[in-house]
Amino acid sequence: MNKAVNDGVWSGSWVAERLGVRLEGDDELTGMLGLALRRNPKRAHLLVSNVLGKHVPQSPSVVYGAGFALGRRVRELLGAEEAARAVVLGYAETATGLGHSVADGVGLAPYLHSTRRPVAGVARAGGFEESHSHATSHLLLPEDPALLVGDGPLVLVDDEFSTGNTVLNTVRDLHERYPRRRYVVVALVDMRSAADAGRLAEFAGEIGARVDLVAAATGTVRLPEGVLEKGQELVARYEAESAGAGGLSSAAPSGPVAQFPAPPNSGVAAETGREGNAPGSGLAIEADQESNPPGARGTARSAPTGPQPEDERTHPHVTRVDLHWPPGLPDGGRHGFTPAHRSHLEDTLPAMTARLAEALPKSARRVLVLGFEELMYAPLRLARELEQVAEGVEVRYSTTTRSPVLAVDDPGYAIRTRLVFPAHDTPADGPGERYAYNVAGAGFDAVIAVVDSVADTPELHAPDGLLARLSAHAPQVLLAVVPSYVPGPLALPERHPMLPEPLRGPAFSSYAPEEVGWLLQDLSDVTLEAPTEEREEAIQSGGAHYAESLPVEYQPSEQYQELFQTALAESAARLAQAAGAVTEIVLAERSPRPVLVSLARAGTPVGVLMRRWAQFRHGLELPHYAVSIVRGRGIDANALRWLAAHHDPRDVVFVDGWTGKGAITRELTAAIREFEASDGITGFDPEIAVLADPGSCVRTYGTREDYLIPSACLNSTVSGLISRTVLRADLVGPHDYHGAKFYRELAGADVSVAFLDAVSARFAEVVDAVDATAKELLSGDREPTWEGWAAVERISEEYGIHDVNLVKPGVGETTRVLLRRVPWKILARAGAGADLDHVRLLAEQRGVPVEEVAELPYTCVGLIHPKYTRGATGADGRAVNL
Repeated sequence: MNKAVNDGVWSGSWVAERLGVRLEGDDELTGMLGLALRRNPKRAHLLVSNVLGKHVPQSPSVVYGAGFALGRRVRELLGAEEAARAVVLGYAETATGLGHSVADGVGLAPYLHSTRRPVAGVARAGGFEESHSHATSHLLLPEDPALLVGDGPLVLVDDEFSTGNTVLNTVRDLHERYPRRRYVVVALVDMRSAADAGRLAEFAGEIGARVDLVAAATGTVRLPEGVLEKGQELVARYEAESAGAGGLSSAAPSGPVAQFPAPPNSGVAAETGREGNAPGSGLAIEADQESNPPGARGTARSAPTGPQPEDERTHPHVTRVDLHWPPGLPDGGRHGFTPAHRSHLEDTLPAMTARLAEALPKSARRVLVLGFEELMYAPLRLARELEQVAEGVEVRYSTTTRSPVLAVDDPGYAIRTRLVFPAHDTPADGPGERYAYNVAGAGFDAVIAVVDSVADTPELHAPDGLLARLSAHAPQVLLAVVPSYVPGPLALPERHPMLPEPLRGPAFSSYAPEEVGWLLQDLSDVTLEAPTEEREEAIQSGGAHYAESLPVEYQPSEQYQELFQTALAESAARLAQAAGAVTEIVLAERSPRPVLVSLARAGTPVGVLMRRWAQFRHGLELPHYAVSIVRGRGIDANALRWLAAHHDPRDVVFVDGWTGKGAITRELTAAIREFEASDGITGFDPEIAVLADPGSCVRTYGTREDYLIPSACLNSTVSGLISRTVLRADLVGPHDYHGAKFYRELAGADVSVAFLDAVSARFAEVVDAVDATAKELLSGDREPTWEGWAAVERISEEYGIHDVNLVKPGVGETTRVLLRRVPWKILARAGAGADLDHVRLLAEQRGVPVEEVAELPYTCVGLIHPKYTRGATGADGRAVNL
């Protein structure tokens, strides 16, 4: 790597000695960075990179290698699998080429860079502000908006990380639109202060995402008090002395333009500034002032309309080189650059570079490839290829810029010369000056200017244009024009219509809006209920599915509701411990930022409890939704599509209250497999997290004890006043969510929030128990044994039912049988105590016998027999006919 030194002097010493600015940090810093001044009300100094290829001409292998090496470090950080899912975003204009090189190092990552050039017909997908820059507005214009919607890591690349404001603005804008769980910030140098470093960490915590930082060197800039004012005074004095030396006249004699006194006792001699024009002054003084045509001020003119004759558009010392750029290959990442584009470029680079090499004068020994503002990557790759094939030729690379920087011809100053010329791409912010630094006086035998076709305008070829400026300082100038890529109509696959946002309380359910979002449609105005026997007989006689109608909501007696309150008071601490334990397992094994997705409706109270525990213990605000799953029909595919569009499917954790024999576990596994095949969306894990797993059907649970979960004692009045879910063809179309009803009329009996509050109130007292339980579970063998399924099969045969779907094991499932079905009998484990009080009371009220069994793996089992209940249903949800 070339050191940022001139004649053995650090190229930041001029500014450091006059303003007291110091660089502290890694030893590489002074080799990578110099210092310059600029007129800027927010920051006077400028860190000038010696490896970026923007302001300082550098070996293209050094420039490309620096970015590529950073990309390799990102790949190592993420791992091959995550790196293959990453998207790289570079910042305009300075880091467009750096970001592209990082993307190459990452491997298969597509690349996009922000732009300050609006493009007609391309919709804006985002934008942000760069607070310290002279030109602030960044646009994101991907050809395919899906580039920003992916769930993989987003890698943000800038040349320097000074305050973190730009990254914060970017992530804030993108995270609101396209939330991700991981970001990686990449920079050549990390120059943040300790306070700024803390802000980034705090922000990452606020949005609930992981943010990593990769930099080639780390340090900070020490600024003395009043440095901004001193810098402004220095620039103003330089401007005044430049004017006094005749620098305002293009006909001024060559010689000193301005004198800068050396700082007292510094031992540094006064130097002359060959380009004393200050930023924004309208000056256009070349290093060789006599080369300026009369009246040249570097002010952009309006572009003439209509085609221009070739002899009027090309400077006599400029040779055009046709690269034969491949049709359809983007000129850069303004609209996205895919791995396929990268492969195409690699295949065609040798032939394009050969055309450049052939056009160079045989005598050329020092050549500059000069890119154009945001067009950095294509010129960089051409320069690097040329460097490798052109024997005996020293190749350097840099680009023009819209950033105004003061030039001082001093070995200790990073910007020694400056070419000023009018903007030549009809920019959106109007005409103005553009600059090329450290080109004049650098002794180049030839300069290859690479621009895109939008910038091949009369201003480029004007007497005061870039080509004329270059021709005054190099014997030969070549012009290579890369076709500006214009996105065509995007061929998108057929998409489902826009799915609605989740329903929330109080408009739908009695839960607070932040507690849960229901991915359901509201069918509250539709009559769907019928008495249990009538409903099940209709199902049997017509072969209808059980989810096509609803049972009448059974409202238990006052005595039963008192029993519920007693059971809740006695079991709240045990429930709190189980909720805490299962949440800790999810956070430890499934995702640090899980998206809880409850299986409506029994899973919903458990999902809320898990969300509350994560907030109580870890300060996390986890997203929580409720979706429908129907036996024999699977999970709501439209709900999955909405989740995949808004979250990383791998972060989704399905939640249910408890397991019985594991039928829903099997149903969900099959449904996810079918969804992956139909939609091509992968990442959803069918493993269900439950409060209790008495059937040993899952790995993620709070307990495997079969005990009373009070939310199983009631129906809608403990589940936010929401009905069971409904799936009927005349109500639920192919692009609709499954339906449900909101029983507002039952508000007087609603205990949904009271149940949650009673359990949450016990969180503080069970912290130690949760820690111990979670530690034991995480270190133990939790593989499902499916012993519950084996017991159900045995019971089915012993009692002559011969259908496992009519055996409902566990306290929760037995309670459902008593509330919603016409049960045959209840099997209770001998010696079961208060956990079965509510079951015994319900059975007495319904006239159902309770039979004690000596060896029963569950606390109780509810039996339905088609001999006694015509509406009994099988595994596919349809009636069982004997």
